[in-house]
Amino acid sequence: MRRKQARIMATLCRPSVSVPEHVITMEETLELARSRHADHPQLPLALRLIENTGVRTRHIVQPIEETLKHPGFEERNKVYVAEAKARVPAVVQRALDDAEVLASDIDVIIYVSCTGFMMPSLTAWLINEMDFDSTTRQIPIAQLGCAAGGAAINRAHDFCTAYPEANALIVACEFCSLCYQPTDLGIGNLLSNGLFGDGIAAAVVRGTGGEGIALERNGSYLIPKTEDWIMYDVRATGFHFQLDKRVPATMEPLAPALQELAGLHGWDAADLDFYIVHAGGPRILDDLSKFLQVDPHAFRFSRATLTEYGNIASAVVLDALRRLFDAGGAHHRARGLLAGFGPGITAEMALGRWQRTDETD
Repeated sequence: MRRKQARIMATLCRPSVSVPEHVITMEETLELARSRHADHPQLPLALRLIENTGVRTRHIVQPIEETLKHPGFEERNKVYVAEAKARVPAVVQRALDDAEVLASDIDVIIYVSCTGFMMPSLTAWLINEMDFDSTTRQIPIAQLGCAAGGAAINRAHDFCTAYPEANALIVACEFCSLCYQPTDLGIGNLLSNGLFGDGIAAAVVRGTGGEGIALERNGSYLIPKTEDWIMYDVRATGFHFQLDKRVPATMEPLAPALQELAGLHGWDAADLDFYIVHAGGPRILDDLSKFLQVDPHAFRFSRATLTEYGNIASAVVLDALRRLFDAGGAHHRARGLLAGFGPGITAEMALGRWQRTDETD
């Protein structure tokens, strides 16, 4: 008989991830930039920046020919709604199956997305479509960008702490390709055109039981006066992504926030067993390694997501965690850190221990 844990903790279970079938390679991205912006005075710089992302392939919801068109914000948002309804349910069902729970066991759905808009949220449609209970709470989060993956984990943790027997479902749906703006020719925008990809992820946080990360503490940190460094300019043509050139250097002020959170928990952020962080770009990972004094290999799962899928916004942390599961997970009680970074500039951070169902404490 397994010994009962002295304290019940919510467990983040194995994420389910799906990327669309249409693929664009780094080479194709560079050729498109050369052909569409041949007379751009900073084209060589843009090409070099795109190459330096390390993104080899990205997946997009439409063929590249359609992606490069701009039929208007209304039409684009219709594509977002149709593709979300077509693709999200299967990802959700796999996450439920992996966590060994039913739709009827879920008490709250936390839906994060910054690349399209629906009201009511997709949460309402999912509750009706997939037979979740009508009493299921809904928490749609639309304005935290890439940090929303970490925020969803933290809000699920908070919910399951408040209601210890409850289960939370996290869903991240990002179709970044639907935000492509052909008239935006700044260096930051050209870089973004070669960095962001599309992806869907879902994961269950179980109030009791389950295998994965037993969540112990979470926190947030916002770098003061940086709210215009990553932002949307919302126009008639849709969401126009704005990226300040100072963003890649944000790990220097954010690393101390990660260290402080770990310190409050009695841990050393430089001496943990696993790290699952948002891979906004290669420098984010390089600098985090430097300022946390962690071996670059510690971020291999995040880097693999960036290389194979690009920056898939809020879904990155869930995909990186999925890769850790695929690699066999961590040893029982291994200590780890999760973090998402995004607009604000905001860090959403969590600490937890690996929980294996075949082990006892």
